[in-house]
Amino acid sequence: MSATPSLNGKVAVVAGASRGAGKGIAVALGAAGATVYVAGRTSIRGPRPADAAPGTIEETADEISRRGGTGIAVQVDCTDAEQVARLFARVASEQPRLDVLANAVWGAADAATSMDEWMASWGTPFWDQPVTAWQHMMAAGPYAYFLMSAHALRLMVPHKRGLIVGVTDGYVEAAGQPADPMAGGPLVWTLAHQSINLLMAGIRHETSKHKIAVVTLMPGFMRTERVMRMVTTEKLKKQFGFDKSESTEYIGRAVAALAADPRAAAKSGRIQFVADLAKEYGFTDADGRYVPRFNPFG
Repeated sequence: MSATPSLNGKVAVVAGASRGAGKGIAVALGAAGATVYVAGRTSIRGPRPADAAPGTIEETADEISRRGGTGIAVQVDCTDAEQVARLFARVASEQPRLDVLANAVWGAADAATSMDEWMASWGTPFWDQPVTAWQHMMAAGPYAYFLMSAHALRLMVPHKRGLIVGVTDGYVEAAGQPADPMAGGPLVWTLAHQSINLLMAGIRHETSKHKIAVVTLMPGFMRTERVMRMVTTEKLKKQFGFDKSESTEYIGRAVAALAADPRAAAKSGRIQFVADLAKEYGFTDADGRYVPRFNPFG
């Protein structure tokens, strides 16, 4: 699948699409022709994140429309059950079905006012960090995935079709064996991602008879807006392996390829590396490169 897949007529909801992986996914789906509901908290009419990171739902929706899709910005806190319910009620009233849900909500940045503050906390024991870290990462993470998926499935199951995608991190494989599941980073950060992995596996188990594809994606080192604000010197670029990084549209193209694949359900039940899907489906990053799996240890 070297050409951009056609998602004309497909309807998607992308959670956490103001910036980061969510924006990359939303834009790639739009570039393939989909109608995309851009769900997130940051609006041009509301407050900015604590660290003043760039990006709004309206900007993402506009980019989708410029790329050939239809972008619909919906301000919603994906950890608020009532707001999530209203979002999917709107989708149900405006569209004949829902084809794709992409979960890319991540609230870790709410715990810090700057990237320097966030990085300083990386090596700090959990007992020396604010206990609010739990709420930021577990609510605007696995709980948001749970809420969004529950409502999406109420629209997908009657049609016996659909794709639910979740974004994880900290997952590597060495010699075919998973790494130490708790060796990825700070305790709550790691617990949140392990919870996402288990949640997605559980959703896959409960939806298998309904022909819903449930895929957990592991990207590489993404050049998100926050990363670009932090990694600004040659020293930092070398330290972080910036030359091996990828745009957020790389994971977006993986989601678009899965959404166009009638056999995508066969990939349910196991974490899929974006780099592996790029090889299989024949897509590249936005700059035309194939970016291999990111190895944080080498």
